[in-house]
Amino acid sequence: MSTGTNRQRAINKALTLLLPAVPYSDSEPIRSAASAPHMRSLPPPIAVWLAAVAHVRHQHTDYDALRDEGYDKESARFFVLDAINRKLTEWRATRLLDPDEEDPS
Repeated sequence: MSTGTNRQRAINKALTLLLPAVPYSDSEPIRSAASAPHMRSLPPPIAVWLAAVAHVRHQHTDYDALRDEGYDKESARFFVLDAINRKLTEWRATRLLDPDEEDPS
């Protein structure tokens, strides 16, 4: 069995554990991002978490619109934190973004 297959299995497991109710239409882009070459040095659960937060930020919040309006990255991330956590909660996430911690992705 190849390392890629083992990593893919670990990513799949981490995704299922982190986001048990994520729809397939969202799970596939998250899985793909967690499998990207720049994520290979990270443990699968961390890669999945970073990929999930980034996916939700860009697909389910006003983050990109805020950036287009001229907000800096940190301000835009602050304004969408609650929306990200609402989506993660909807997907029954076992973890949420903590407003007192630096954004991971």
